Amino acid sequence: MTLYETIFKRRSARRYSAEPLSEAVRADIEARANSEKRLFDREATFELVGGGDLKGGMAPYALTAYSDGDDASKVNIGYVLQDLDLYIQSIGLGSVWCGMARPRERKSDYRILLGFGNTDVPFRAGEDAFKRKNLSDISQEDNAVARAVRVAPSAVNLQPWKLKFYDGKVVIESAARGVGKLLPGKIYLYDLGIAVKHAELALRHEGRAVTGIKIIDGTKPLAVEIDYE
Repeated sequence: MTLYETIFKRRSARRYSAEPLSEAVRADIEARANSEKRLFDREATFELVGGGDLKGGMAPYALTAYSDGDDASKVNIGYVLQDLDLYIQSIGLGSVWCGMARPRERKSDYRILLGFGNTDVPFRAGEDAFKRKNLSDISQEDNAVARAVRVAPSAVNLQPWKLKFYDGKVVIESAARGVGKLLPGKIYLYDLGIAVKHAELALRHEGRAVTGIKIIDGTKPLAVEIDYE
C-alpha cells in the first residue's frame, strides 16, 4: 500500500508476536526516520531500541525521539514519526504511539516513542471502520484533506484539530482543551504534527504540489499553514 492508502487502513496494534524483525528491516526503519524531511528547521534524532529497553512499552521494538523541547520541535516529531507509523504498517507490520512509555536509560532530550513489530492485528476495512468525531466537528469542508486528518491517531483519541481552507492553503489549528490540555508534555502538539502529515499526503494524492509548511507566527492556539499549488 501507499502511505496515503494506509491512512484509511491503519490500526494501532497493541498485540505483537515474538517473531523478530530482520536486521535489514530494522535498519531500513531507523534510516528512514533519520532521513525523513524535517519541519520548521527543527532537528530531531531517532533511535531504534528493543522493547526490553523500555518502561511501559507494549511492542518488541520502538523508535525513540529526541529533540529540543519547544512547541515547534514537538510538532516536527509528530510529523516525522507519523510518516514512520504509516510506512511500518504499509509493509505489513504493526505500530502504536506510546505517549506514556519511556526508555529505561532516559536522556534529558527524550520526547516520545513509536512502538512496532510483527502482529496479527488486522487492518481496518476502510474509512467507515474508524471511531472518530463527525467530519463537521473538525472541518467546515468535506474534502480529501479533511477526511485524511479525521482518521489520524491522537492521544486518547481526542482529535484536537480544526481545519480551515483558503485558496492555496490549509490551516490546521490545535484545538486541545480539557483533558487534552492536562495530558503531560503537551502531547497534543505531536498530534498536530500527525495531522499535518496526513494533510500533506492527501494534498499530494490529489496532485497538488506542497510548497511550504510553516507555523503561523503569534497564533494561540498553535496553527500550522500548508501552502500548495
